[in-house]
Amino acid sequence: MSTVVTASAPRRSMGLGRSLVGRIGFLPALLVALVAGMAAIDPQFYGLINILNILRNASLLAIVACGQALVIVAGGFDLSVGAVVALASVVTAKTMAATTAAFPGNSALIIASGVAAGLGCGLAVGLVNGFCVAKLKVSGFVVTLGTMSATAGVGLMITSGIPVYGMPDSFVKGFGRAQLLGLPTAVYVALAVIAAIIFVQRRTLFGRYVYAIGGNVDAAVVSGVSIQRHIVGTYVVSGLLAALTGILLTAQVGSGQASFGGDRMMLQSIAAAVIGGVSLRGGVGRVEIVAVSALFLTILGNALNLLHVDSRLQPVFLGMIMVAAVALDELSRRSKIRV
Repeated sequence: MSTVVTASAPRRSMGLGRSLVGRIGFLPALLVALVAGMAAIDPQFYGLINILNILRNASLLAIVACGQALVIVAGGFDLSVGAVVALASVVTAKTMAATTAAFPGNSALIIASGVAAGLGCGLAVGLVNGFCVAKLKVSGFVVTLGTMSATAGVGLMITSGIPVYGMPDSFVKGFGRAQLLGLPTAVYVALAVIAAIIFVQRRTLFGRYVYAIGGNVDAAVVSGVSIQRHIVGTYVVSGLLAALTGILLTAQVGSGQASFGGDRMMLQSIAAAVIGGVSLRGGVGRVEIVAVSALFLTILGNALNLLHVDSRLQPVFLGMIMVAAVALDELSRRSKIRV
């Protein structure tokens, strides 16, 4: 029975994906137009420092958005990703500082313990989210809204709002601020994550079952898919990727801060997923397009800053783009139903 879902889920996602091809096809064109326009308007845009900043910020957003997209494809929502970014940052920094005091000079142990603690935070939050959604049948929106608040509160309680320092130079300068072949290390981490999720979506039963669950959960149940296990898995992946982003931010800045992530990262990750063709109804979405969407949103934010657009107005542009993307998704769905 499971082989039926394995075969049908990709076909369904491809069929619905074709109905969204108009929206997805516009994204590369908008990206090229935005880059060309900014290059003509402001020479600072194509400066090396600005390009590296864009790539670094787009990489961080893409990592979070990949996890968010996986949850949405399965028919859920993860509003806690921004808070997990912040919590992982402060826990990583605190753990490294404590390990440095206990084992001075042992950089490998210090970094390993900090990274493990940060990823553990993401794993824990993901398990809580997945358990409440899959086992207790609570709305993903409500659950992750609650864990977002609780996680953010824990991060502030740990630090009292004060940045945490005390990390090894090999972690900050040797990794977070380092460049390989002229590109920030965050770019390579993001490419590895994107490639891994693409493989999961296209080549594994987990990825195919996630599409099946988001597309038609009743059919997936009849076909023998373990719904609860796979839903928990999507939230765990989302939590781990958000924690990974927090660790990368900590390495880049050189301190753990409870102000990382927040509502902005959460909204941008959802926007990147939706604009990248992930249907809010589930069952449709590819992370490679989500990654392009993350790059588009990062360049758009950078362009607004260079054009000195009031920071209070910038969320308006993001909101308008999100509304347009959701409207196009709904229109494409209705046109498919009529056909």
